[in-house]
Amino acid sequence: MNYELFLAKRFITTRPDKSSVSSPIIKIAIAAIALGMVMMLLTVATGVGLQHKIREKIAVFKGHVQISSYDNNHSETTQNPISKDQDFYPEFHAISGIKKVQAFATKAGIIRTEKDFEGTLLKGVDTDYDWSGIEAYLVDGKRPIITNEITNEVLISKELSDRLGLLVGDSFDMYFIKDTPLKLPNRRIFTVSGIYNSGFKDFDKRFLLGDIKQIQKLNKWNTNQVGGFEVFLDDFKSLKETGNDIYREINPTLNSQTLFELFPAIFDWLLLFDANIAIIIWIMILVAGINMITALLVLILERTQTIGILKALGTDNWSIRKLFLYTASHLILRGLFYGNLIGLTLLFIQDYFGIIHLDPETYYVDKAPIYLNVMQVLLLNVGTVLLCLVMLLLPSYIITKIHPAKAVKFE
Repeated sequence: MNYELFLAKRFITTRPDKSSVSSPIIKIAIAAIALGMVMMLLTVATGVGLQHKIREKIAVFKGHVQISSYDNNHSETTQNPISKDQDFYPEFHAISGIKKVQAFATKAGIIRTEKDFEGTLLKGVDTDYDWSGIEAYLVDGKRPIITNEITNEVLISKELSDRLGLLVGDSFDMYFIKDTPLKLPNRRIFTVSGIYNSGFKDFDKRFLLGDIKQIQKLNKWNTNQVGGFEVFLDDFKSLKETGNDIYREINPTLNSQTLFELFPAIFDWLLLFDANIAIIIWIMILVAGINMITALLVLILERTQTIGILKALGTDNWSIRKLFLYTASHLILRGLFYGNLIGLTLLFIQDYFGIIHLDPETYYVDKAPIYLNVMQVLLLNVGTVLLCLVMLLLPSYIITKIHPAKAVKFE
């Protein structure tokens, strides 16, 4: 039988009346732990959620790794063609952890309507293109049907739809400048098959998606020539290592770039979230720990006579310290219970109803995204309990200084 745990349960079930000194202090300590847990859950869920959402959106338009010709000079508007006959296409057998490889090409052009015009970038995709990512942002119509026959259907963003007044089913002219000077631009007529809204303004205001055969025809490429390849990985965490493996594996005439290299400013900004999350978690645990130290000292003060009697009966100091640590653990767990209940409820409401909105110009999303798994919740709870108990070990040492004779007469 655990003697200290038995006494701790008796302490908890036979608490002093509510008018005692410890009652409001203990309530404050429990509230501090609950509030700290709520803040930690919100911080982790929204911070990690924002990172995941932004990575996901960039990958939809760019893949995790892009392979192109060295001669492109990192340009999207002018591309030198590369052959589809590559060892890594359509499947990358030499490197593990790669989910998909798909071909693409881009070409800059100008959309012209009766009332307005807009410079855009046509991204041509092939029959093997994975539409699942972009379909999640589809707000009207349907995606273009890409087959072996050339199609004039395109998918445009809501940003372009609103600015140019284009709706699903509308047709518009798009002009492409020729490489030869002083020649009239190529004109193509496209039909809007669907409208998407990713909330990522940098992409939405530029990209429309269509058939790669249109770009091959405009550039006078054959059907075996493309602008590049997008590589998707199974695990984003391995992006840097897998990106290096891909660079070493491909033909020397080709170049590969990861999202970290294509968008360094965005990913440097996202890295700051990890530091901010860590700082907030440490502050919340520190505040909760300080409140628990205060509550423990008050409990010891209030139970001084009991400590004296236990010592007179032969109980050693470590057993009495464990008794109060068990009592403090009960208070910590109560605070965590309420904190988890409130925090997870708030996250559930935000995830399903999107009450908190963000400025997409700044955060690339229109509402605060939520990402939280069971392991993160467990780590937060276990970490809080352990760190608080470690912080309580030192103040519990005061029990060793209590003399039995003086304690029994203490009032």
